[in-house]
Amino acid sequence: MADSSHQPNSDAFMTLITCQLAAHGQAILDIFNDAILHSTALYDYQARTMDDMHQWFAGKAAGHYPVIGAVDEAGTLMGFASYGPFRPRPANKYAVEHAIYVHPAHRGKGLGKVLLQALIEQAIAQDYHLLVGCIDTDNQGSIALHEKLGFVHAGTINHAAFKFGRWLDLAFYQLLLPTPANPVEG
Repeated sequence: MADSSHQPNSDAFMTLITCQLAAHGQAILDIFNDAILHSTALYDYQARTMDDMHQWFAGKAAGHYPVIGAVDEAGTLMGFASYGPFRPRPANKYAVEHAIYVHPAHRGKGLGKVLLQALIEQAIAQDYHLLVGCIDTDNQGSIALHEKLGFVHAGTINHAAFKFGRWLDLAFYQLLLPTPANPVEG
């Protein structure tokens, strides 16, 4: 992905970049771990390690999946977005599940919207047909963002997870893309 400058709904300047393990692995790990330890955005219990990041980046590279970052003027990673397989079956090859994470200090500034728009553009460029967002139902900000960008509610799995002493419900939001022009089996 080529670098591009955007102005989210704040006075902050930001540039979209392609994240790399060496340059952004620790910042992504910190954002992941904040989400794990303080929110229901990730249904993990334990903080991830740098070894997990090596595996995560290797999986993204092997699948040709983007890791798009938003950095400020100083090059500090403010948030990132990526996608991977929705289901690992051959017939699901045109569907991807995406995720967007923004550092706590930068939430509410429009970064999520810019990152999601970049993911949509990348998915179209890679000939995917379906973007799926799996969102904890308590995350009303993410749900509103997805709806604003045309995603529709495709169902909710009640009690999909147990974290912080309570059952969590998982909502699925989908966006159909106009690609590929000529889908094939196999």
